[in-house]
Amino acid sequence: MSYCLNPACQKPQNPAGTNFCLACGTKLQLKDRYRAIAPIGEGGFGRTFLAEDTDRLNTHCVIKQLFPLLQIQGSSGAMSKASLLFEQEARRLLELGEQHPQIPTLFGYFEQNKILYLVQQYIEGQDLDQELEQQGAFSEQQIIELLNDLLPVLQFVHENQVIHRDIKPTNIVRRRSDRKFVLIDFGVSKQLSATGLAKTGTRTGTEGFAPIEQLRGGKAFPASDLYSLGVTCIHLLTAAQIDELYDPLEGNWLWKEQLNKKGVTVSDHLTQVLDKILQEYVKERYQSAAEVLKDLNQLETFPVVSNDNNITNTQITSPIEPVPLAPQPQPQIQTWEFVRTLTGHSNLVRSVAFSLDGKILASGSWDNTIKLWNIETSQLIHTLTGHSDPVSTVVFSPDNQVIASGSADGSIKLWQTSNGKLMRSLRGHTDWIKSVAISPNGETLASGSDDNTIKIWQIDSGVLINTLFGHLYPVSSVTFSPDGQILASCSSDHTIKLWQANDGKLIRTLTGHTDWIKSIAITPDCQTLVSGSRDNTIKLWEISTGKLIRTLKGHSKGVWWVAIAPDGKIIASASSDNTINLWRSNTGELSQTLKDHAKGVRCVAFSPDHRTLASGSAENTITLWRSN
Repeated sequence: MSYCLNPACQKPQNPAGTNFCLACGTKLQLKDRYRAIAPIGEGGFGRTFLAEDTDRLNTHCVIKQLFPLLQIQGSSGAMSKASLLFEQEARRLLELGEQHPQIPTLFGYFEQNKILYLVQQYIEGQDLDQELEQQGAFSEQQIIELLNDLLPVLQFVHENQVIHRDIKPTNIVRRRSDRKFVLIDFGVSKQLSATGLAKTGTRTGTEGFAPIEQLRGGKAFPASDLYSLGVTCIHLLTAAQIDELYDPLEGNWLWKEQLNKKGVTVSDHLTQVLDKILQEYVKERYQSAAEVLKDLNQLETFPVVSNDNNITNTQITSPIEPVPLAPQPQPQIQTWEFVRTLTGHSNLVRSVAFSLDGKILASGSWDNTIKLWNIETSQLIHTLTGHSDPVSTVVFSPDNQVIASGSADGSIKLWQTSNGKLMRSLRGHTDWIKSVAISPNGETLASGSDDNTIKIWQIDSGVLINTLFGHLYPVSSVTFSPDGQILASCSSDHTIKLWQANDGKLIRTLTGHTDWIKSIAITPDCQTLVSGSRDNTIKLWEISTGKLIRTLKGHSKGVWWVAIAPDGKIIASASSDNTINLWRSNTGELSQTLKDHAKGVRCVAFSPDHRTLASGSAENTITLWRSN
């Protein structure tokens, strides 16, 4: 079935394959790719639909249709303001979803026929309201599982200056594929409510779950989201309606009384945590998700059930890292200085790559373009357009003749370096392409995607050779070893996998990072793999054995990219803390920190002569650095 998105349509349901609504004549495909199938829900700001993305093999997605522009009568200024606020909020949501596997990815945002639209990743699974209806009240252990899984997501969201403002059971989905909790429905309600354009009576948040500061004054803080999560927890624990859990005369929550009536007890440990989350005054609540996690996991140790069903108090420890040898005296290493900034992109720069002759720099951006720059003059040579969504990755072929790019539109494109013309598009992934790599002999291309797979392609023909399965979550980076024998991949499942490049057979899996691994690189001698993670660390691994060599610590936020100098002596790491750290690869010693960027650094690359360093950032710029 196709569903008409015209809010005024009286008979929106149409047979499958229909291009225009039979009732009102409205075109049924948005942007010639998104087709609504059925409504999911409706709120004060619009409606939500299950949809298909025809550009991604008809995979499911979610369309959020927002009403405000329909209610503006002749006010071009108000319309422009609403559109601007919508775009600003959408860009923040795009970044959140791209960075965290438990937040849906935003595929698109646009205006059509004076209606605003968001298109997001569809999360297959049940929301907590559905789980509650199916299984009944949650146990204490299930609530602790929920808090431990979701609080880190909230901490990440709040650190990125975003408040969700509408946490409730229907906005938390247990993903079917991995049983992880996913936080959905990041809307633009706060931004749009400031314009006065929402439906009459619309409030920010859901009554019963939202704290008083949101409902009365429209203000929201990290503690506001925590409050809503707390209400969600007591609702799940008691299976009682919200109005049964609160006494408005006394201003008290009655969830413990509700549990006592049912003969259910909850530990003092969890009671203390929930009581503090649910304080009426903001200043008396927890102020961050990290504070909640600290108390939740320090007050009591919970038993772990082993495979033989015997209960034991098992402590899980991380692998012991080898103690590094005392550093030996080092020769004077090169230092780096700022040269210039390249401007031209209109959104953050996510990938940079030098041609193998060192004459051209390619940059891929969330403005959907690739730009080619002359390194000697810093002039823009070409802007490559063709991707319909953000470009995540760019790479040159070993002969410099081809540039490969991967995008959120699910495609890989091959371009002629000499003139910037598109040669062909490779399609087969069903989600965002996060990384591409070309083999040293220039014959094959590997791509890693949010669909959790790695695909191997023949470059000359564009034929798909192999698909590698093994990662549980999105694949964020792929790279070939310089000798072409090994393909390495990393993922938001916190693992690195080494594969035989010739047949895709899995060699081994490396574990040790505690968060999303964003980038990997292999040293020129093919002996060491370097990984950068959102756990703020860089790790060095012995490829032949998979053993951890050392961990480099120095960034205060997540590491987005790692690169190794062509001579193998320096490791560069780019971080959300706005810096680039340069490390001595043989000892792990921090050599220099580059601090010109005012926003997070997303990518970094060395020139072939290892004298120039390029970095791209969330400032929409590229910075060039030169060594002495």
